[in-house]
Order: sequence, then structure tokens, then C-alpha cells
Amino acid sequence: MPAARRPTQAEYTVVHELVPRFRDTDAMGHINNAVYITYLEVARQIYWARLDRRADYRRVPFILANVACDFRSEALVNEVLMLGIRLDWIGTKSFAFVYEIWEKTSGRTVVEATTVQVCYDYEAKRTLPMPGPLRKALESFEGRDLARPVFP
Repeated sequence: MPAARRPTQAEYTVVHELVPRFRDTDAMGHINNAVYITYLEVARQIYWARLDRRADYRRVPFILANVACDFRSEALVNEVLMLGIRLDWIGTKSFAFVYEIWEKTSGRTVVEATTVQVCYDYEAKRTLPMPGPLRKALESFEGRDLARPVFP
């Protein structure tokens, strides 16, 4: 059996250490599955703050449209978790993040996830095209072109 892949900080644009709280656990002492969606939100919040240190997080120009989460192993409240996030692609109105959550000491993958965000005008309550300055800032922050892949 091949050795398990050990995640590295170099694979993600932003990596954040998270210490689970007791309230994050279920009756079995594991981190509850629903809590991981909040952990993804923590990663997005930190990403956004590092992207634009002057940004008002209360006025982000997007809404969450989709979450896909694969649970790979259990995590316990006494384990330190690492949250990794990077931007995967940018479309005409939306963009996707890729995440991995792993246990700090062993490197064991706990969760792999993706989210899709849609650019949104909260006042008009409608989607918006990806703003050019935001696309440029995201690609600069990631250090690469983020065009959405075209599938046959």
C-alpha cells in the first residue's frame, strides 16, 4: 500500500492553523460534519483579508452558491487542524475555491472540499459579471492565470 500523501503549505495560497473548540464536537467526540462548512468559511475569510487588507468583509462582492465536501478521516477536538485554500478557476460570473483540511502533526487529510462563489449585487439582488479589478487582484494574489477550464 503506498504511503498517504502528506499535504504541504506550498499547495495552497493561504494556510491557517485552527484549534477546534469543544462545541465543534458531536456525541462521539469527533468534529461534527456540519462544522467543516464553518471551517471553510473561516478559510475564505482569511483568504479575503489577505487578498485585500483594506477590504470590508461585510461587503464582499459574492455569495456562496455551492459546497462539495468529502470526509476522508475523523478529527478530534484535541487535534490541531490546518486549513488550506486556493483559487481554482474564475468564470464570467463565478469562481471556485479548493480546500484541504489536515491534521497538523500527522498530515492526515481530514476533508477535501470545493466551493463556488457567484459575484452578486446585494442591493439589486442579482448576479454580476466578474469585476475586472477583482479578477486581476485574484490572479495576482494566486500568481497565475485562473481561466475556467473548458470541458468538451
